[in-house]
Amino acid sequence: MAIDESREFKPINIAVLTVSDTRTEADDTSGDILAQRITDKGHNLAARSIVKDDADVLVEHLYGWISDPDIDAIVSTGGTGLTGRDVTPEALERIKDKEIPGFGELFRWVSFNTIGTSTVQSRALAVLAGGTYIFALPGSNGAVKDGWDNILDEQLDSRNRPCNFVELMPRLKEV
Repeated sequence: MAIDESREFKPINIAVLTVSDTRTEADDTSGDILAQRITDKGHNLAARSIVKDDADVLVEHLYGWISDPDIDAIVSTGGTGLTGRDVTPEALERIKDKEIPGFGELFRWVSFNTIGTSTVQSRALAVLAGGTYIFALPGSNGAVKDGWDNILDEQLDSRNRPCNFVELMPRLKEV
């Protein structure tokens, strides 16, 4: 990491959303991993929920969090595959203001080192909606570790150089 220790760490408020027809609070291990990594880093776990693989329900839930001034970023897990019930990318398409294409590209590059060519089955992506970052990761434990440990940990650290997502936050709603 290119962390500049002379700079102040600025914790942000991050919500975790698990998108699944089968997960419950008792067995949401990928959500648990994300929540733990968020708080271990020093950020605030602003909210956590599980929603079904239903684009309309997902969009409604995301709009609620996007409109909450106490949530800076959302990290979702699940619903990014190729099956008929995987609708996270379609839901994000409906609410996005801007895409962050490099996130999905970098995720698949990182994931290739873990799972090889199976990474092509991932539709991981990131968008900006209403001034809130939304990062959509696959639902496996390995995928959330890859996404957090190799991308988000650095990009959501205000000390990361040469740039990071946190330093852009005051300007995300500019017109």
